[in-house]
Amino acid sequence: MSRHFLSLSDAGPDGIAAMLADALDRKAARAGWPKGKADADAPLAGHTLAMVFEKNSTRTRVSFDMAIRQLGGSSVVLDSGTTQLGRGETVADTARVLSGYCDAIMLRTDDHAKVEEMAHYATVPVINGLTDHSHPCQIMADLLTIIEAGKPLPGLKVAWLGDGNNVLASIMEAAGLMQFDVVAACPQGFMPPESDVALGKGRARVVGTAREAVAGADIIVTDTWISMGQAHAETKLQAMLPYQVDAALMATAKPDAKFLHCLPAHRGEEVTAEVIDGPQSLIWPEAENRLHAQKSVLRWCFGQIG
Repeated sequence: MSRHFLSLSDAGPDGIAAMLADALDRKAARAGWPKGKADADAPLAGHTLAMVFEKNSTRTRVSFDMAIRQLGGSSVVLDSGTTQLGRGETVADTARVLSGYCDAIMLRTDDHAKVEEMAHYATVPVINGLTDHSHPCQIMADLLTIIEAGKPLPGLKVAWLGDGNNVLASIMEAAGLMQFDVVAACPQGFMPPESDVALGKGRARVVGTAREAVAGADIIVTDTWISMGQAHAETKLQAMLPYQVDAALMATAKPDAKFLHCLPAHRGEEVTAEVIDGPQSLIWPEAENRLHAQKSVLRWCFGQIG
C-alpha cells in the first residue's frame, strides 16, 4: 500500500499521531549514532526517493536526503533548472517517468496544483515538500518539537505573528485535526484567506494585534516576512513591523512559552536576536526534527505505520 502526503488531512489525526509516535521512538533509538548510519531495521532498504526542487532549499533538501538514507534507502536530487521540467516538460510526464525510476517523489514547488498533478499521474507516493499553499512536512516537525518540549497538543494555544502564508495554513489545518487552538495576528492585506482559517474547524482565528494573539500562549510562531520571489518588499516590511516577536511580546505569553521559526530567519525583522537565540527558542531542535518527522512521513507513505 502506498499513499500521497500532500496535506496533513491526507493522514488525518490517527495518521499524524502514529507518525509522531514513530518519530519519537526512532529518534530515541539512534541517539548518539553517526548521522549517516542506517536505522537498525532499515525499513526502506532498496527504496529510492526522487527529490524535485523548483525552489531553493536547505532544510528540506538535506533532511529528506538524510531521512531516506537513515531508513536504508537512497535519493536522487533534481533541480528544475537542470531537468526537462525547466524546458517545458509537463509535470504529468515527469511524474510518469520518475515513477518508473524511483519508489517515491518529493516535490518542492510554487503552485500547489503542480504537486496535485504530480500525485495524479504518479504511480508511487508523492510528498509535498512545500508549495505556496501549504507546508505539511514543516508542521509535522513543529508538532514533534512541541511534544518533546512536554506540551500535549490538545488544548494548546499557538500564537502566529505576521504573514498569512502557507506555513500558517498548515498550522491551522493541524489545529483542526489535533484539537489545539491557533490565534494569528496578521496586518491588513496579509491575512490568511477564509479557506485557510476554515481548515482549523473552529479552532483557528485571526486577530488584529500581536499582544492579543500572544496573551497566554504556549507556543509563539513566526516566519520570514519576505518569502522567495515576493515583490513589494519594503511595503510589506512596514506593514509587518508591529508584529515583530521581541522580548516584551514574549513576556505576555505563558512563562514557559516556547518560540518556533521554520527558518531561514532575519534577525531584527520578524524576530529579535534575543528571542530567537534565547532560552525559550526551540529553533534548532525544530530544524533537526524535520529529519525525524520526515522519516515517519516516508514510512506512512509506504503503509508501514498508521
